[in-house]
Amino acid sequence: MRRATFLFLLALLFAGSSAVLQLGAFAPKTVIDVHQGLDIHWRSASNGELPDTVNALFAGSGKCAGCHGEDPNDLASIPGQTFPMEPMPEGQDVNVVDDWRSSIMANSTKDPFWRAKVRHEVLTNPSHAAGLEDKCTSCHAPVGHFSAHHDGAEYYSLLEALSDSMALDGVNCSICHQQDADGIGTRFSGEMTFVEDTIYGQYGGGKDEYPVQSQNMQNFIGFYPEFGAHMSQSESCAACHSLITESVDLEGEYTDSTVIEQATYHEWLNSIYAEGPDAVECQGCHVPRLDEPVTIAAGYAWLQPRMNYGLHYFVGGNTHMLRMLRDNVDSLGLTATEAQFDSTIERSLDMLQNQTLEVNMDLTDVAFEVELLNLAGHKYPSGYPARRSWIELTMVADGDTAFHSGAWDPSTGSIEGQLDVAWEPHHDIITDDGQVQIYELVLGDVNGDPTTLLERAYAHLKDNRLTPQGFVTNHPVGDTTAVYGDAAFDTNFNLSADGTEGTGADKVYYQIPESLFGQNIEVTCKVWYQSMPPKWVAPMLELEGDSLIDGFRQLYTEFIPTPELVGYASMTADLTSVLETPERDLELTAGPNPTRNGQVLVQSPTGTIGNWVLYDAAGRRVQNGETSASRLTLKLPASGQYVLKSNVGSIRLIRQ
Repeated sequence: MRRATFLFLLALLFAGSSAVLQLGAFAPKTVIDVHQGLDIHWRSASNGELPDTVNALFAGSGKCAGCHGEDPNDLASIPGQTFPMEPMPEGQDVNVVDDWRSSIMANSTKDPFWRAKVRHEVLTNPSHAAGLEDKCTSCHAPVGHFSAHHDGAEYYSLLEALSDSMALDGVNCSICHQQDADGIGTRFSGEMTFVEDTIYGQYGGGKDEYPVQSQNMQNFIGFYPEFGAHMSQSESCAACHSLITESVDLEGEYTDSTVIEQATYHEWLNSIYAEGPDAVECQGCHVPRLDEPVTIAAGYAWLQPRMNYGLHYFVGGNTHMLRMLRDNVDSLGLTATEAQFDSTIERSLDMLQNQTLEVNMDLTDVAFEVELLNLAGHKYPSGYPARRSWIELTMVADGDTAFHSGAWDPSTGSIEGQLDVAWEPHHDIITDDGQVQIYELVLGDVNGDPTTLLERAYAHLKDNRLTPQGFVTNHPVGDTTAVYGDAAFDTNFNLSADGTEGTGADKVYYQIPESLFGQNIEVTCKVWYQSMPPKWVAPMLELEGDSLIDGFRQLYTEFIPTPELVGYASMTADLTSVLETPERDLELTAGPNPTRNGQVLVQSPTGTIGNWVLYDAAGRRVQNGETSASRLTLKLPASGQYVLKSNVGSIRLIRQ
């Protein structure tokens, strides 16, 4: 291999150099007994500097920083550079290392929530400790994990990761740029393969393009840079951003079932962004490209600048964790400064507030219609299942709040009333302010009870997260990205007025209280996002005596999980003229309608359906009954058209 040949030549030139010998000789790691007690000091083992070493497979980010970090000569990593290069001391520094180092990716191993959550899972099922920690470190501590497996280790433990400066480098430069192109997009749940001596990049693929200058990287770190088309493709993100877990019952016995823990990559596949005129790769949003030329390495005045330079921001929506990291740089042993974290937080807020949702509000006969349109390239919210978003809607008359759905406590970050319910169902019509529209994934155990333990997850009880535009149920990955719960029967959830899928939107109707009829009212809609809700974190924090959980509890207690405002709409409604004689009967709603399998959910905005009769197209009575509920699930017996009549109205139903 090229690397081995190069190291042999170096050894001939510099015989006796220990630095050279360390590049080629790696002692096998000692596999620690993961069943022993884990006693790790809260402070990280990192000394606050980027690791400038290599292990069996990878180079530390400190190795990359020498050329791809800040240029003291103000030549490289500055947009607008010319050739020959000129110093640009007033230019914006966009070097990849400093932009990356304050991202969640860079701090994946040091993330205190992740550390505590691994311990939560292990303490619940200690006999699975080795497998759990090995799987979790594959994505959160991959530099250590895959190097250990390369050396022959069967498992890689959390203790090993937290005591290894290379593992503490998080998802570093090598993890992405050494990925083997073969098989990407087909391996998930942390399964990755790497090329040992090669660094792939986005440049050098065109015949008229400035060729890759390989000698410098070979000389200094022993890696060969090559063009790799997969570096600009979403498939390079798939291995860690779609995760399937093996399910266990409450006794810790495997059920032979699996559950989708997250499927961000597959959600992107099931969208308009995967192919066609609207195609956008993951990198298009999370590694945005510059239009100006940039010289990508410092120290070489003869290099020519490159176009379409990727800004290594890696922003998402987890501002809560970013603020926690920023405020604990020293105690967590982080390598980024507070100012660098501030820049990443600012970019994350921009993505949440300007690239995530479009919010519209309108007045119907007796309700306010709120429409949310998902602008993201995947479900919203996506990723780790703790994340949730909800609508807060208020109606105010003469300065008094008459209706308030989705209120939350600023002292705890909790949605009012939600700590007292197992989980909130999806709503199409909200008739009182005790109901809240929460977009989330709710995992259930073998008994059908909600769980925050990923290994106990057996089924999806609810998944009404907003689908991306273009999402369809019959897509090849439809089973991986499915909608669960009442949202699957909502006639306007990802459905246009004629029943066509793929809108990426949802409409929620807020019924106006009778007390507001005949008044002028102010209506405000706010959409909130929260990455670590108190309700999700609470079961883990009940465990005491574990250093990592205790450490996270202290940080979480000191840092309230305040949600981020991601969408806003308001309007003034003159109900004196619109609702002088309020029409009490809204049309019944039904979904899916048309239905393919015959199952359809009918809902009433007035709260009770009462007596009902189902007629076929010939006017024959085929079903009837009575219910005191506001919803009714029917099974249409055969293809054709039907009419459901009830005490509150009628609706036409179709089975295809």
